[in-house]
Amino acid sequence: MERNLKNVLVISFGFLLLFTAYSGLQSLQSSLNSEEGLGVASLSVLYAALTLSSMFLPPIVIKKLGCKWTIAVSMCCYVAYSLGNFYASWYTLIPTSMILGLGGAPLWSAKCTYLTIAGSLYAEKTGKNAKDIINQYFGIFFLVFQTSGVWGNLISSLILSQSSNKVEITEEDLECCGAYNCMTDTTNNTASERPSNSLIYTLIGVYTASGVLAVLLVIIFLDQIKSDQAETEKEKLEEPSFWSTFLATFRHLKDKRQCLLIPLTMYSGFEQAFLTGDYSKNYITCALGIHYVGYMMICFAGINSLCSLLFGKISQFTGRKLLFALAAVLNTGCMIALLLWKPHPKQLAVFFVIPGLWGVSDAVWQTQTNALYGILFEKNKEAAFANYRLWESVGFVIAFAYSTKLQVYVKTYILLSVLVLSMVTYGAVEYLEAKSSPGTPAATKKENGGCHSQETRM
Repeated sequence: MERNLKNVLVISFGFLLLFTAYSGLQSLQSSLNSEEGLGVASLSVLYAALTLSSMFLPPIVIKKLGCKWTIAVSMCCYVAYSLGNFYASWYTLIPTSMILGLGGAPLWSAKCTYLTIAGSLYAEKTGKNAKDIINQYFGIFFLVFQTSGVWGNLISSLILSQSSNKVEITEEDLECCGAYNCMTDTTNNTASERPSNSLIYTLIGVYTASGVLAVLLVIIFLDQIKSDQAETEKEKLEEPSFWSTFLATFRHLKDKRQCLLIPLTMYSGFEQAFLTGDYSKNYITCALGIHYVGYMMICFAGINSLCSLLFGKISQFTGRKLLFALAAVLNTGCMIALLLWKPHPKQLAVFFVIPGLWGVSDAVWQTQTNALYGILFEKNKEAAFANYRLWESVGFVIAFAYSTKLQVYVKTYILLSVLVLSMVTYGAVEYLEAKSSPGTPAATKKENGGCHSQETRM
């Protein structure tokens, strides 16, 4: 096997193993560690740490350790989070959430850097176009990586479905499910009933083993980048200082279009947090049981991946405005349905229709918002995407922070309000663009390799 391709596959399957564990754990936090809101608090801390990490750490860590060891060390941060879940408490889960958040940004930046250098090396050796090879390598990576959400949630559902702690759900219990949920821990036996410790330890053990395998795979089989290419990349990373990167991020807010895109960017964090935190706990776990959460997230992740690929291809024909409108309509419809619907186990299909439609919408928010940033701020991409990571992470932090303090219907109205504001400000951005370049067709450029689109998904 060609050496560069081998390295691409090592990184791809390393990330697959690592995020099989993380995606499963993230989906379960609001249900598995619901006492005093520990699970969602840990996610809030995690994304706050990621926000700081994104602005400061990647250039420094990659410069000191190189790409291979940055990936390996950052992966260990994810393993630490899995270990923290063995005995979940405020003293174990919050510190390990901070560790994971700090390791998240260097991990993704090192992956992007490594694949870019590998593609350039192979193109130089074969005389092919470097951009084509790099895009091909990123295509292989995401083809493998995107399935991690399916495997991680499938493992959790298969293991937790063995629980002997299942209780019969009464009509009285179901009254506390849905938008007008009861704000106490004891009203619903199904929601508060944890699987046995042995099952939880088995699940966390499988996830931890998966993360350890990912680290070993990278350490043993991933080659170091050739020194001349690595030094060239390090020189690029040395250019911005610690503070200049930080200041450039906020100087970019002088651009009116960036300010107008803040609500849309934050909405991406709000809507993802709502599905993984509120829908999974107050609809799925409450009415069906915690073992159904994984199946629900498989539905969301599978449709999201397929639609991301589809929308990336058809956006050049439909334009981004139509896709944004589609996502807004679908999300609004889902929110109205969640406000009116009283979940019941007999309506099993509905539990999966909503995350399916949510997956279609999220595919638009991820692909088109990233593409929009790349098009609008082509000459200042680094500062623009630093803002993207910052404001999306802020959305996650806020949504997870108030998750345990408000009833679901209040959070749904907040989400709907942010969506409406996002569409108004996005419309203003499109108006400014049309005004500044009348008669110019919409750009159809795509971001190179998706380095930015997945970073805040961790």
